[in-house]
Order: sequence, then structure tokens, then C-alpha cells
Amino acid sequence: MSSPEDALRETRAAYEEHARTCRQCHYDGAPCAVSKLLLRAYNNARRAQAHSRPAMH
Repeated sequence: MSSPEDALRETRAAYEEHARTCRQCHYDGAPCAVSKLLLRAYNNARRAQAHSRPAMH
């Protein structure tokens, strides 16, 4: 099982790769459904990583 940091890096890389190469995203100037899904996965990974860190008070 990957760590939250690994998941964050992997989902960000997938989103950025898609954003660079997707014809529909570039043509429309708006994110396509796949882009939205990848961004959601990245945001979920980011939240998971934030929850896995100990609270600093």
C-alpha cells in the first residue's frame, strides 16, 4: 500500500499529464470530465495526507 505522500504525488502527476495532453481541455479551454475526475482524486489524496499528519498546536 502506498503512503499518502506517494498517492499525492501520483495523483498530481496524473492530473498534470492529462492537463498537458488532453485535446478536449485545450480546445474548449475548460476541464473535461476526465480532468475533473483526476483533480477530484488529487484533492482527496491531499486531504488524506493532511489528515495523516499529526496536529501542530
